[in-house]
Amino acid sequence: MLHGRIVDLSHTLYPGKEEYHLALETHFTDELFPEYKRDKDVWYILQDIRMSSHCGTHIEFPYHHNRHGLDAGGFPLERLIGDAVLLDFTHKKPGEVVTLEELRRHNDDIHTGDMVLCNFNCARFYRTPQSHERPQIAHEAIHWLVGEKKINLIGSDASGIEVKGAPNQPNHQLLMDHQIPIIEFAANLDRLKKKRFVLLALALPVVGLDSCPIRLIAVEEDSP
Repeated sequence: MLHGRIVDLSHTLYPGKEEYHLALETHFTDELFPEYKRDKDVWYILQDIRMSSHCGTHIEFPYHHNRHGLDAGGFPLERLIGDAVLLDFTHKKPGEVVTLEELRRHNDDIHTGDMVLCNFNCARFYRTPQSHERPQIAHEAIHWLVGEKKINLIGSDASGIEVKGAPNQPNHQLLMDHQIPIIEFAANLDRLKKKRFVLLALALPVVGLDSCPIRLIAVEEDSP
């Protein structure tokens, strides 16, 4: 059992206000299922959810960019719960690049099999016209994370890790060809007090789903 400080790294979602659509349709239960008996003055409802797979804080599974990649229904749960490291790139401005040399400075911080989260200070742009303004990670730096560090997952508080508008998203393609998922639009990374923590990226196990909104949770374990 995990013991420690819990930090919610997910954006709260508001139906009708998200860039990637989210809508709720509310029914009294007996409207849809007459066998569920309800007195007239009793609040007893069921809701239909219509939402994008990329709504809010979400994880993109390999199937998003690889037709033979793992989807939300088949991705191993043990690779969505584990050791994580936070890298601080808050000094990077939108459009600037995290180079291989800059990433290698964190070599000792990144352990084999880690889930890597990058703080670009972009959560402040969420649900604004600047929501896609972000730094990027150099392609050779992604190669290093995949080949040398053998990471399990990468994510950030931005809308992506690519050059904005890059055809075919080569960073995504490389990661997903190696069955490595990506988290986008993380929140509250500035609330983390430790560089290393346990991360839980819990998605619905829907077969055929390329990506999924998640509740992203960090647990900063108590020191022994």
